Amino acid sequence: MSQQSPPPAPSDDRPKGDPWHAFGYIVSGVAVYGVLGWLADRWLGTTFLVAIGILVGAGFGIYLTFARFNTWPVGTTEDTTKRNSSTPTETSEQD
Repeated sequence: MSQQSPPPAPSDDRPKGDPWHAFGYIVSGVAVYGVLGWLADRWLGTTFLVAIGILVGAGFGIYLTFARFNTWPVGTTEDTTKRNSSTPTETSEQD
């Protein structure tokens, strides 16, 4: 009889982060808000809104990256707190 290989190690079911997603969030934020700032500059006749748009876009891109890829490991205090807060803890008694 042939020898069987051991079962594979359990895989980590948490979502994996692709670095290109993070890059895309930041670059698209800078591009979209930079263009909006440039358009506002052209419309209002100013020269500083494009810089503000780029900074705001980078900030939003970093926020989206953090929100997308920041996951708590299963079993930590934050994970159990989130699970417990979404379920009611009150029990009703019948007389």
